[in-house]
Amino acid sequence: MKRRDFLKNTGLASSLFLVPSFVKAFEKIATEQLGFKRLVIIQLSGGNDGLNTVIPFRNDIYYKKRQDIAIPKSKIISLTDDLGFHESLLPLKQLYDQGYVSIINNVGYPNPDRSHFRSTDIWHTATDADKYATSGWLGRYLDQYGQHPFNAIEVDDSLSLALKGEINNGIATKNAALLFNSAREPYFKKILANQQDAHLSEHNLGYLYKTLIAAESSAKYIYETSKTFKSKQEYPQSPFAKQLKTTAEFINSGLDTKVFYTSLGGFDTHANQLNKQKQLLKVYAEGIESFVKDLKENDTFKDTLILTFSEFGRRVQQNAANGTDHGTANNVFIIGENLKQKGIYNGAPNLLKLDTNGDLIYEIDFRQIYATVLENWLGVDAKAILFEKSFKKLHFI
Repeated sequence: MKRRDFLKNTGLASSLFLVPSFVKAFEKIATEQLGFKRLVIIQLSGGNDGLNTVIPFRNDIYYKKRQDIAIPKSKIISLTDDLGFHESLLPLKQLYDQGYVSIINNVGYPNPDRSHFRSTDIWHTATDADKYATSGWLGRYLDQYGQHPFNAIEVDDSLSLALKGEINNGIATKNAALLFNSAREPYFKKILANQQDAHLSEHNLGYLYKTLIAAESSAKYIYETSKTFKSKQEYPQSPFAKQLKTTAEFINSGLDTKVFYTSLGGFDTHANQLNKQKQLLKVYAEGIESFVKDLKENDTFKDTLILTFSEFGRRVQQNAANGTDHGTANNVFIIGENLKQKGIYNGAPNLLKLDTNGDLIYEIDFRQIYATVLENWLGVDAKAILFEKSFKKLHFI
């Protein structure tokens, strides 16, 4: 029995709620005994330039290949003797110094695709580059281990392929009240009331009805649970920060959700990259800083793991428009309180050994990260979700 149901259904409930501090202590004990790990995914959409994010500032090749867009050494925040953060990532450096960040370099996959759409699909589905799938890795997690659509939520208006399963889908919403009110609209109710007379197959509008029913059943629960907590943490004024604030409110309200998905777009920097990326990384880092503070203040950071990725990196050589074109391998950020390997997880990109297109050669398959998260954090069988394939686990958690 879930702790909220226990409190609601026992005769002790009324007296317990007269002593809020006791209730909070009781719930903390229950959580520690039962465990409830949450995963927050952040996609930097468009292909973030990893070399100007985690910078190999002692590598002469970096400066020769990027004479106009390389970050000056004076503006780099040093992490090690060889690598440093972009200056906009100062808030992330503060988390790094506390041991909350692991940076995995050279992440990619065999036979990389440089199309935004295809490479995003590969990351979302966890397929090989020459295979196609209609379900995402988190959707299949929901199929295998979820009980309700709201066990996986994308804090946005539409659902990414990553959260679409073969049987079940997650829920997309960035406003619980709006979702709830929409589900109560008479037109929405009328459609659902008539669905049994429609005689529609599962492969066409029948699928739509199934999705609508899932949305209706989840909307009330998400709204009524999440409205019990309003964040007191100050967040930056950006749509991305608003996504993270909503995610924090969902987490801190005790919503029964294991996976949250958010994104920050605009990273396709073919031209005038310096200013664009500088601003975007600032938005990312400041949002993350507020988000972590919010979770720590409410004692939920210890049970939350944050994974940040981009569908590919950028080419090593800058282009004629003071930008970079689509590349391959990139860095991934893992943020959490109980990391086993903190700081720089593996070596810097090898700029002496590039592929025939002048791109980085990947070292770590992104599905190794997925497998590690699934088994070591969410506690499930990774093979059942990753097409029965085994991937060598990493040691960051």
